[in-house]
Amino acid sequence: MTHFDSFALPDPLQRAVADLGFTEATDIQRSAIPALLDGRDVVGIAQTGTGKTAAFGLPLLAQVTPEERHVQGLVLTPTRELAIQVADAIASFAAHTHVEVVPVYGGASYLPQLRALKHGAQVVVGTPGRVMDLMERGALDLSQLRVFVLDEADEMLRMGFAEDVETIAASIPTERITALFSATMPDPIARVAATHLRDPLRVEVTPAASTVENTEQLYAVVPFRFKVEALARVLSVWREEAALVFVRTRSTAEEVAVALATLGVRASSISGDVAQAEREKLIERLRQGALDVLVATDVAARGLDVERIGLVVNYDVPREAEAYVHRIGRTGRAGRKGRALTFFTPKEHDRLRTIERLTHTQLTEVTVPTPDDVVAHRVQRVLATLPMGDLASFRDAVLATGADPVDLAAALLARAVGTAPQPVSPGGRARREEHLDEHGNFISAHFEGRGDPRVSRVEGKAPRAGRGREPREFTRGTLRYRIEVGHRDGVKPGAIVGALTGDGRIDGRAIGRIDIYPSFSLVELESEPSDDAIRRLQKSRVAGRALRMAPDLGPRTERPHRPERSHRADRPYRGERPRGDRRRFD
Repeated sequence: MTHFDSFALPDPLQRAVADLGFTEATDIQRSAIPALLDGRDVVGIAQTGTGKTAAFGLPLLAQVTPEERHVQGLVLTPTRELAIQVADAIASFAAHTHVEVVPVYGGASYLPQLRALKHGAQVVVGTPGRVMDLMERGALDLSQLRVFVLDEADEMLRMGFAEDVETIAASIPTERITALFSATMPDPIARVAATHLRDPLRVEVTPAASTVENTEQLYAVVPFRFKVEALARVLSVWREEAALVFVRTRSTAEEVAVALATLGVRASSISGDVAQAEREKLIERLRQGALDVLVATDVAARGLDVERIGLVVNYDVPREAEAYVHRIGRTGRAGRKGRALTFFTPKEHDRLRTIERLTHTQLTEVTVPTPDDVVAHRVQRVLATLPMGDLASFRDAVLATGADPVDLAAALLARAVGTAPQPVSPGGRARREEHLDEHGNFISAHFEGRGDPRVSRVEGKAPRAGRGREPREFTRGTLRYRIEVGHRDGVKPGAIVGALTGDGRIDGRAIGRIDIYPSFSLVELESEPSDDAIRRLQKSRVAGRALRMAPDLGPRTERPHRPERSHRADRPYRGERPRGDRRRFD
């Protein structure tokens, strides 16, 4: 066992490590940190979640002189999400120093990045394309670079950045410390290491197949447009603790989380562009039980370690088979048993076979729970909580109604599990309307073989998967609340729903329309939240700002602009205008 205080880190870094709660070093940290501190190059072969960022981030900062206002450390990452995450992590390590860390990546404004470089940022974390662009503009000077890190090198080469990496590596001083980290070591990565590293220390930890021993691996074949419905049923029946749902993109994470939250599931989304403070808050809520489902991209889940996670769902099949191992490694931790379910579309059988070859495991096919399964599961949960003491007075009350006691008990049970009784057809039998919502309305569906015996299909009509079902839009009697975060803060509907259901403990089914404006947002609720919920939401923070939730009192003196695309519709907020105001409402 190696503790962080045994490393020869400067005092400011030791203080930051203590603040972050780091005590025992991981395998990759135990080997890489001393070597990099001694000035030796390192090749690290390690899976996600092994502590790679601290393994290179802390030694990098130890080599930086805060008083010198020029770039001394460069970290290359394959994606903007990872650049943001790594930059946030290194900045947290540098909390007690005067070192400035700046992420640079494409798809974002140049101005903040140029301003930070001009101000004298000492550490740059970026994608190869934007780093090359800034170098060509003369804005990024790497002539005095001391530490060069290639993170996720295999992914970088797979995405076609090999030429950019070569150009950058050839443009920096030869007298430097270089670290290369990769989940795998194919021949192209080995050639990069041989070319650009000097007698590197090779550190290899966590072989891929060893991370899945405690995880039951399952799969279901679900057509693309029915994934949302299938996911909701799986979470209703299978989830006993927390669940982690993996998707490919930020937009899908947002949409799936919103769809789940409006069904009453305590769900939220996380992606690589979530600020570190917000990320830590979400993970802590998941760890403490205030959040049950986290919908995440691969990059956002790096380093996430929560013992409560008993189920991982691959909503989207990962592009690389190795990523599958990383994902399902988030469950089955600390010797506990976990369960991993992957949704395959009928066209993705080749990926299924590739995953089975990688893990040396044959995945077990399962059937997505039916609507009857969902209702039966809820009934059992309700029955398990019923008091069975002296019920004499309640029996008398039931008999006094004159109703059939069995029918009355069934109606009460239906209400308790959130399922409305079915209408009765003229023939006298209940008619089953199966759509998907929290009231037991699920789409009519069945799975049957088609060609390959492991192919299933769902029949019925449903919204397109990924978009989720539109939440109810309340009309009369709705209460409207104002929160002080808006489009300028980068807030999304899913983050608002997550705060309301998590911090405010408001039932997702009670949340109506959400309109996001430049500097504030309006939320419709079916009923008035408790004073305690309002107090919590006053302090709850989304996108770095306090919600300060309060009843909406109508338009303010300063008129808002037309809001961004509404979560429920595209209607702008049209409160009453002051008499005589004939300006067009934009």
